[in-house]
Amino acid sequence: MSTGLIIAIVVVVLILIGLLVLMPRMRAKAEERKAQKELESRRERVATEHRETASARAGEADRAEQEAEIAQQKARAQRAEAERHESEAKLHERGLADDQLVEDHERDRFSGVTGDNGSDRADDDTVRTEGDERPVARQETGENTEYEQGREDERVAEERETRRP
Repeated sequence: MSTGLIIAIVVVVLILIGLLVLMPRMRAKAEERKAQKELESRRERVATEHRETASARAGEADRAEQEAEIAQQKARAQRAEAERHESEAKLHERGLADDQLVEDHERDRFSGVTGDNGSDRADDDTVRTEGDERPVARQETGENTEYEQGREDERVAEERETRRP
């Protein structure tokens, strides 16, 4: 055999041995790249799923907050309605809303017993008799009401004005 042929065989054998040695490394790198691409695609898919779920949940939360606000407004309205009814009940208890209970054609029948919107309270200044309404002086208790005190102050001020030269 010739030396050129032996050198060619040795070079081919060395190339084959080099390929056999490098082949597993190349396969490992190729598998690593393939695994990395697969992992990245999974990450993207899962991230997208989570974003879609988050968006859906955020929408549900917004709807729930709106419904809660509506419910809260309804509760406020119901509370206000309850307070209104309670106020009306107090008016009726005190006899201040008797005009709502008596029809126009019944006014004469109930004239002596209705509250007439509070006008026959004990502290009223009028006495009601048949067809007669006249002011009556309050009983002297030693205390002046604000109105009486104001009238007294006006009288004193007028006297001072008339005394001045």
